[in-house]
This record gives sequence, C-alpha cells and structure tokens, in this order.
Amino acid sequence: MRNLVNFLLFSALSLALGLGSAYYSVEHGFALVAPSIGSWKSWVNAGSLTADPYTRAHIARFGDLPITSGSGLTFMASVDGEGRDLSSACEYEIVARPASAVWWSIALYDSDGQLIPNKAGRHAFNSQNLTVLPDGTQRITLAPNARPGHWLPSGEDQDLMLVLRVIRPLSIEQQRQGIAFEGLPSIQRVSC
Repeated sequence: MRNLVNFLLFSALSLALGLGSAYYSVEHGFALVAPSIGSWKSWVNAGSLTADPYTRAHIARFGDLPITSGSGLTFMASVDGEGRDLSSACEYEIVARPASAVWWSIALYDSDGQLIPNKAGRHAFNSQNLTVLPDGTQRITLAPNARPGHWLPSGEDQDLMLVLRVIRPLSIEQQRQGIAFEGLPSIQRVSC
C-alpha cells in the first residue's frame, strides 16, 4: 500500500511540474526560444518555417500573426529598465536611436494585447513620425495625462505592454544572433 501511495504522489508531482514548466515555457519562453535583451523579449523563430514547438504553441495560444523572420522581428516589453512591471499609474520615457531598418513602430497595448482607448486616438509611433532630437535620440513619453512632445496615452489602472516591430532590418542575421540587439529603446520610469 505504501508503494502505491508513493507512486501516486510521485506521479502527481511529476504531472504538476511537467504541466507547470510547459505552461511557463509557452507563456513566457526561455533564453533559447525567446531571448530577453534588457526590457525587450523576442520570439526570434516566430516567423520561421522551422520554429520550435514552444514558439508554435505560443503563437497558437495568443493568436499572433508573426512577421516572417526574413522580413522583420517583433519585440515585446512589459517591464521597465529596472525590471518593474509597466503600469498606467506611472510615467515613462522611451529613448531610442533611429533603427537601421526600412521601417519600425512602437505601439502600446494593455496586458491582454488590446489597444488602449483614448481621446487622442493615439496608439503608436513609427520611424516616419518621430522627430530625431539634436542629441541623436528619439523620445516618447508614456503617461496617463497629456504631455508635450511625443506622448502615448496609457489609460488608467492597468498593466501595459509595448510592442516594437522592426521591418526589414538592414542585417536580419545579426539581429537573430543578438549582435545588434543592444540598439533597442530603453524604458525609464520617470515618476509613479
């Protein structure tokens, strides 16, 4: 009888660990399939025909329509530069340098992946409508209330997610290998 109880406990523990690790891997990824660079994470094989099973499951679970890996990459951030969750209660500054790509955009979503309704009707900026400042940077303020300059409204009482899409980076192979990832925008909390 004792062997049966031990077997059942071992089976239950194994099942819980197996399902838990599979859920975490599909939901959040791990370094081999979804490397993190600062605040940003990318499922680098999402648009590839040879995508791994975790990437395929992630795409199916969230209903994404990924950009083919030969055309571009998508990066997501739900934390600031210090690892704190992005919240609509705080103000952030996103600092970027012009990307070496044909086109790119940065959009703001709630934690469920939905655009945030706002009176300004503003949800994103892209390489065509951001001004390059004299110091060579491009800056976006993320806040619930209007700010001067490039401002993305963050709504109220919700967690946030930024999505950066880079279309036709000049060196897609370097991007995939992580060589050029250090040029991603920084996300700095200004106040909370």
